[in-house]
Amino acid sequence: MRWIYLSPHLDDAVLSAGGLIYEQTRAGIPVEIWTFMCGTPPEDDGNSPFAQLLHAQWGFSSAEEAVRERRLEDKNAAAIVGANVVHFDFLDCIYRRGKDGEWLYSAISIPPVEADTGIPARIAETISARLQPDDVLVCQLAVGSHVDHVLVRMGAELLGKPLLYDIDIPYLFYTPGELAPKSAGMKESVHSITESGLQSWQEAILAYKSQISTLGEALETPEKARASIRSYWGEYRGIRLLQSVTV
Repeated sequence: MRWIYLSPHLDDAVLSAGGLIYEQTRAGIPVEIWTFMCGTPPEDDGNSPFAQLLHAQWGFSSAEEAVRERRLEDKNAAAIVGANVVHFDFLDCIYRRGKDGEWLYSAISIPPVEADTGIPARIAETISARLQPDDVLVCQLAVGSHVDHVLVRMGAELLGKPLLYDIDIPYLFYTPGELAPKSAGMKESVHSITESGLQSWQEAILAYKSQISTLGEALETPEKARASIRSYWGEYRGIRLLQSVTV
């Protein structure tokens, strides 16, 4: 039985559940992190102003470099918590264009645009093609309403299979009021994480070196990231997962 964490981007699963992943792999449970929006846009596609801004903040000069280096960071982070990674080729919202060539997004926390209507079905097909009968699927709730998180959740829910949900970090720190509506009707379970698991979680997060400065005030430096994750862990000495009471 594998646990499959459905990660919109190259850091989301580890940020949200890295400590639990560590505990699971340490107990001999196979864990895979499937990341969706980590494809490389065509070389001649240029970059949107939004992407250029983020590349500068991350320290990259191109989309190709950003995706390549971020995939390496993800492999390193996953290795710290003992997980295997699978990288798919959906484009991050900052790289997506409409049919007329227009850039679709200049912000992240907005509803999916019409041009992205087909993405959830493609995500569902991608998951189905690799899924085994006894796999456990963990999907992000989409707290924070990042458009890519919303699309991955929509795709996972099209499967019609039981899902567990982890809570999007760091978005929970900044938009805690979204947790209740995003998890309405679900039951909650607490999954314990040891001190060793916490430390591995913190180290794995810091492996995403390019991203730390853009994760918001709670995680913008290594010191703040360690402190914020410890504080979050300390509330339950673990993390919560949510589950729909009906499928």
